[in-house]
Amino acid sequence: MRMTIKDLLYGALLTALALLIPLAFQGWLQIAIPPFSATLASHLPSMLAMTISPWVAVLVGLGSSLGFLVTLGPIIALRAFIHAIFGAVGAKAYRKGLTLWQVLLITLPIHALGEAAVVMPFGFSLYQALIVVGLGTALHHAADSAITLAVYGSLRKAGVPLGLPGKGTVRQA
Repeated sequence: MRMTIKDLLYGALLTALALLIPLAFQGWLQIAIPPFSATLASHLPSMLAMTISPWVAVLVGLGSSLGFLVTLGPIIALRAFIHAIFGAVGAKAYRKGLTLWQVLLITLPIHALGEAAVVMPFGFSLYQALIVVGLGTALHHAADSAITLAVYGSLRKAGVPLGLPGKGTVRQA
Protein backbone atom coordinates (compact mmCIF):
# COMPACT_ATOMS: atom_id res chain seq x y z
CA MET A 1 0.00 0.00 0.00
CA ARG A 2 1.36 3.41 -0.92
CA MET A 3 0.23 6.85 0.12
CA THR A 4 -0.89 9.20 -2.66
CA ILE A 5 -0.49 12.96 -2.70
CA LYS A 6 -4.25 13.23 -2.08
CA ASP A 7 -3.93 10.96 0.98
CA LEU A 8 -1.05 13.08 2.26
CA LEU A 9 -3.03 16.27 1.70
CA TYR A 10 -6.12 14.92 3.50
CA GLY A 11 -3.89 13.61 6.28
CA ALA A 12 -2.19 16.99 6.67
CA LEU A 13 -5.52 18.82 6.78
CA LEU A 14 -6.98 16.38 9.31
CA THR A 15 -3.79 16.55 11.40
CA ALA A 16 -4.03 20.34 11.40
CA LEU A 17 -7.64 20.03 12.54
CA ALA A 18 -6.59 17.51 15.22
CA LEU A 19 -4.08 20.06 16.51
CA LEU A 20 -6.48 22.98 16.23
CA ILE A 21 -9.44 21.45 18.09
CA PRO A 22 -7.76 21.19 21.52
CA LEU A 23 -6.10 24.58 21.04
CA ALA A 24 -9.23 26.42 19.91
CA PHE A 25 -11.80 24.67 22.10
CA GLN A 26 -9.79 24.76 25.34
CA GLY A 27 -12.03 26.10 28.08
CA TRP A 28 -15.26 25.77 26.09
CA LEU A 29 -16.75 22.73 24.40
CA GLN A 30 -14.59 20.89 26.91
CA ILE A 31 -15.47 18.88 30.01
CA ALA A 32 -12.83 17.95 32.59
CA ILE A 33 -13.38 15.42 35.39
CA PRO A 34 -9.78 14.37 36.16
CA PRO A 35 -8.33 12.15 34.91
CA PHE A 36 -11.00 12.43 32.20
CA SER A 37 -11.50 15.28 29.82
CA ALA A 38 -13.60 15.52 26.69
CA THR A 39 -13.39 18.11 23.95
CA LEU A 40 -16.36 17.99 21.60
CA ALA A 41 -15.41 16.79 18.09
CA SER A 42 -11.80 16.03 19.07
CA HIS A 43 -12.15 12.51 17.61
CA LEU A 44 -13.59 13.75 14.31
CA PRO A 45 -10.21 14.05 12.51
CA SER A 46 -9.09 10.57 13.64
CA MET A 47 -12.44 9.04 12.75
CA LEU A 48 -12.48 10.61 9.28
CA ALA A 49 -8.83 9.59 8.75
CA MET A 50 -9.87 5.95 9.12
CA THR A 51 -11.66 6.27 5.76
CA ILE A 52 -8.42 7.25 4.02
CA SER A 53 -5.72 4.82 5.16
CA PRO A 54 -4.12 3.28 8.24
CA TRP A 55 -1.05 5.51 7.86
CA VAL A 56 -3.15 8.64 7.64
CA ALA A 57 -5.13 7.52 10.70
CA VAL A 58 -1.87 7.06 12.67
CA LEU A 59 -0.55 10.45 11.51
CA VAL A 60 -3.74 12.20 12.60
CA GLY A 61 -3.77 10.35 15.94
CA LEU A 62 -0.21 11.53 16.62
CA GLY A 63 -1.23 15.09 15.74
CA SER A 64 -4.12 14.83 18.17
CA SER A 65 -1.75 13.63 20.88
CA LEU A 66 0.55 16.58 20.26
CA GLY A 67 -2.35 19.04 20.44
CA PHE A 68 -3.43 17.68 23.81
CA LEU A 69 0.16 17.63 25.09
CA VAL A 70 0.37 21.37 24.45
CA THR A 71 -3.02 22.16 26.04
CA LEU A 72 -3.71 19.58 28.76
CA GLY A 73 -0.41 17.87 29.56
CA PRO A 74 1.23 14.46 29.24
CA ILE A 75 -1.47 12.19 30.73
CA ILE A 76 -4.16 13.54 28.39
CA ALA A 77 -1.64 13.37 25.52
CA LEU A 78 -1.02 9.68 26.29
CA ARG A 79 -4.77 9.13 26.27
CA ALA A 80 -4.93 10.91 22.89
CA PHE A 81 -2.16 8.62 21.61
CA ILE A 82 -4.81 5.87 21.67
CA HIS A 83 -6.37 7.73 18.69
CA ALA A 84 -3.46 6.47 16.56
CA ILE A 85 -4.12 2.89 17.69
CA PHE A 86 -7.90 2.79 17.30
CA GLY A 87 -7.49 4.78 14.07
CA ALA A 88 -5.15 2.20 12.55
CA VAL A 89 -7.42 -0.68 13.57
CA GLY A 90 -10.47 1.15 12.26
CA ALA A 91 -8.80 2.03 8.96
CA LYS A 92 -7.89 -1.63 8.40
CA ALA A 93 -11.47 -2.68 9.15
CA TYR A 94 -12.77 0.00 6.78
CA ARG A 95 -10.41 -1.25 4.08
CA LYS A 96 -11.90 -4.73 4.53
CA GLY A 97 -15.31 -3.36 3.59
CA LEU A 98 -16.98 -2.50 6.89
CA THR A 99 -19.13 0.62 6.81
CA LEU A 100 -17.99 3.65 8.76
CA TRP A 101 -20.67 3.21 11.44
CA GLN A 102 -19.56 -0.42 11.93
CA VAL A 103 -15.94 0.68 12.21
CA LEU A 104 -16.84 3.36 14.75
CA LEU A 105 -18.76 0.78 16.77
CA ILE A 106 -15.97 -1.81 16.85
CA THR A 107 -13.31 0.78 17.70
CA LEU A 108 -15.30 2.10 20.68
CA PRO A 109 -14.11 -0.57 23.17
CA ILE A 110 -10.51 -0.33 21.89
CA HIS A 111 -10.62 3.42 22.43
CA ALA A 112 -12.33 3.34 25.85
CA LEU A 113 -10.27 0.49 27.32
CA GLY A 114 -7.06 1.91 25.84
CA GLU A 115 -7.57 5.30 27.45
CA ALA A 116 -8.53 3.65 30.75
CA ALA A 117 -5.37 1.51 30.70
CA VAL A 118 -3.14 4.51 29.97
CA VAL A 119 -4.10 6.36 33.18
CA MET A 120 -3.66 3.41 35.57
CA PRO A 121 0.17 3.64 35.91
CA PHE A 122 -0.24 7.24 37.09
CA GLY A 123 -1.88 6.25 40.37
CA PHE A 124 -5.53 6.55 39.41
CA SER A 125 -7.89 4.06 41.00
CA LEU A 126 -9.63 1.30 39.10
CA TYR A 127 -12.87 3.28 39.48
CA GLN A 128 -11.29 6.42 38.04
CA ALA A 129 -9.71 4.48 35.18
CA LEU A 130 -12.61 2.24 34.18
CA ILE A 131 -15.66 4.30 35.09
CA VAL A 132 -14.56 7.92 34.82
CA VAL A 133 -12.11 7.53 31.91
CA GLY A 134 -13.36 4.33 30.25
CA LEU A 135 -17.09 5.04 30.38
CA GLY A 136 -16.52 8.75 29.77
CA THR A 137 -14.42 7.94 26.69
CA ALA A 138 -17.06 5.51 25.42
CA LEU A 139 -19.75 8.20 25.69
CA HIS A 140 -17.45 10.78 24.09
CA HIS A 141 -16.59 8.32 21.28
CA ALA A 142 -20.31 7.75 20.65
CA ALA A 143 -21.06 11.50 20.51
CA ASP A 144 -18.13 12.19 18.20
CA SER A 145 -19.14 9.18 16.06
CA ALA A 146 -22.53 10.82 15.43
CA ILE A 147 -20.79 14.06 14.44
CA THR A 148 -18.35 12.15 12.22
CA LEU A 149 -21.12 10.26 10.44
CA ALA A 150 -22.92 13.55 9.72
CA VAL A 151 -19.73 15.20 8.39
CA TYR A 152 -18.80 12.08 6.38
CA GLY A 153 -22.27 12.02 4.82
CA SER A 154 -21.95 15.68 3.91
CA LEU A 155 -18.50 15.12 2.39
CA ARG A 156 -19.84 12.22 0.31
CA LYS A 157 -22.76 14.34 -0.93
CA ALA A 158 -20.29 17.07 -1.86
CA GLY A 159 -18.33 14.51 -3.91
CA VAL A 160 -15.22 14.32 -1.72
CA PRO A 161 -13.74 10.86 -2.46
CA LEU A 162 -12.60 9.12 0.71
CA GLY A 163 -11.82 5.46 1.29
CA LEU A 164 -12.73 2.42 -0.77
CA PRO A 165 -14.12 1.90 -4.29
CA GLY A 166 -17.64 3.21 -4.22
CA LYS A 167 -16.41 5.23 -1.27
CA GLY A 168 -13.20 6.49 -2.92
CA THR A 169 -10.11 4.55 -4.00
CA VAL A 170 -7.89 1.82 -2.61
CA ARG A 171 -4.24 1.66 -3.47
CA GLN A 172 -2.32 -1.57 -3.21
CA ALA A 173 1.35 -2.15 -3.88
